[in-house]
Amino acid sequence: MYKRIVLAVDLAETSTGPKGLEQALELAKLGRGALRLVNVQPVVPATFMEYVPVDFDMEQAKRAQEALDAIVAGIDLPAERKSATSRAGGIYHELLQEAADWNADLIVVGSHRPVMSDYLLGSNAKTIVRHAQCSVLVVRE
Repeated sequence: MYKRIVLAVDLAETSTGPKGLEQALELAKLGRGALRLVNVQPVVPATFMEYVPVDFDMEQAKRAQEALDAIVAGIDLPAERKSATSRAGGIYHELLQEAADWNADLIVVGSHRPVMSDYLLGSNAKTIVRHAQCSVLVVRE
């Protein structure tokens, strides 16, 4: 069973909660494992930095962490088995790095339903599957 599960969380999708949370939580409970929610905030290009407040990056990270903490508070696991972090950068690079740093054995990532017949997975999910050093579960909702 999986002992260290990373769940990719897109905070922009607020309608039903994080994609894959139900599946990740079930696997964490079955394996008595830990669940770590990870959100990746995009980096603002340097050319736009003059148009945003000086503390924009810190405020963005703070808002993301607060949103993640609210989600974590509602997860039915003991406190020592659930955590969350926010990173900044490219989605799949940062998610894969967090999984490696945290020594995860499973990454759970959501993907949108196909809109074309030849559509396999979203580009981030596809890249995560291709480059992950651990198992990956892609959830379509």
